[in-house]
Order: sequence, then structure tokens, then C-alpha cells
Amino acid sequence: MFPSLRKPRKALKTPPPPERREIDVNGRRLPLTIRRDFRATRLTLRIEPGGRALRMTVPNGLAERDIRDFLDRHQGWLMTKLAKFRTTNELADGGYVMIRGTAHRIEATGRLRGLTEAVVVDDEAVLRVGGMEESIPRRICDFLKKEARLELERLVAVHTGRSGRKVKSLTLRDTRSRWGSCSADGALSFSWRIAMAPPHVIDYLAAHEVAHLTEMNHSPAFWALCERLCPATEEAKRWLKRNGSLLHAVDFG
Repeated sequence: MFPSLRKPRKALKTPPPPERREIDVNGRRLPLTIRRDFRATRLTLRIEPGGRALRMTVPNGLAERDIRDFLDRHQGWLMTKLAKFRTTNELADGGYVMIRGTAHRIEATGRLRGLTEAVVVDDEAVLRVGGMEESIPRRICDFLKKEARLELERLVAVHTGRSGRKVKSLTLRDTRSRWGSCSADGALSFSWRIAMAPPHVIDYLAAHEVAHLTEMNHSPAFWALCERLCPATEEAKRWLKRNGSLLHAVDFG
């Protein structure tokens, strides 16, 4: 038999592994992940949700000096964008935390045993937290998770009742890339950090994922259903676009 004259297939190019380093932005050290992409035609620089890290995509083969020059030219842009993120942990006695869009002053009770509770004292919203001082961030985190579950379970029940759909399960995670998700079998997942957002934003998130039980896409039909379930959809989307990263910036330790 004659050997095959078919041209051998070209081996698929495998991108190099991401490179991780640190960068100084106005005295603040931030992790920087650099990904080289064969398809990239230009450099892109993004701030990770929460402002705690940076991500950069560069064309494969680009010289190191070009990467450094790009980062140097964008120092001012980074300083401006990162200025809105908190750089210190305020989750301590006298600090503040947002609960359903309202700033609550943190009050350490000093009691080793005691519930974390949101109360109103002299017309001021207060979050009373027991336990040791070093455990305050964790206790606040646990409180927000409980609040998120209670509110989201209630709202999901309301919206599924109106849309005639059923939910398989509801889970909470600390996701950075999305606020919620819906699987094909009806499993809903939400970021518990949404408990810090105003009520209409929490309602929108619940409505958004419930709408996916009917429309597994972002078609006009999906958005029409989402707005029927939550009339404040557009307002909530704008709020998340402006403030979502601030919720990710809160450091619970």
C-alpha cells in the first residue's frame, strides 16, 4: 500500500501558563496575573472584583519592556479606579457594614456568647456583635449569610409562584464573576454578599435567576419576564454596575 499523502494536522497551540507577579500602585502591592493569548491583538488590563487583584491579557510573544511600559502608562488610571475600594478592614467596633443597603454601626457587646443582631438605637441602625474582637468579621459574615438565605428563599418563592416554575435547590457562595446562576435542572446559586445591597437589588437578583427557569438565555423574552417579576430591574442593574465591586471589596478575613 502507498503511504498516505494527507498533510499532517497542525498541532494546536497551547498557551503558556499564566504568570503571577506583584505590582505597586501608589504604595499598594497588588497581585497581577498575566495571560498570554495567541488570539489577542492588544493589551488589556482589568481590575478583579473587589479591587484586590489585577488581570492582564497580552499578545503572545510581546516583549517584557512593552508590558512594563503599558503598566507604567496606566498607573494614573489604576490609582483613580482603585481609590474607590477600601484598603482597610472596617469590620470592627465603631466601624460600619451595609445590611440591605443601610449602613449599620458595628457595636461589640463584649459578651462571649450572644447573637449577632441588627437593631435600631436612637434612630441609628446598629449591628450588635458578641465574641472576641478578632472574631467580629467572621460573625458578621455568618450573619450576612443567614440574612441572604432568608431573604432569597422568600423572594424566590414569590417569583416562582408568579412564574409557575419550581426550584430544585438554593445554595449560597462567595462568587466573584457572577451574582447568581441557574442550572438546567433548576438549581439556583447566589452570592451571599448581595445581602449588603438594597432590597430592590436583592429582589432583582432573585427574579433574574427565577426567570432563567423559563428562559435559559438573555433574550428579549427573558428580560421581559424579568421585568414583569421585578419592575425595578433596570434600576437594580445600574446599582450593581456602579456598586457591585464595593461589596466584593469588603474583607471578612
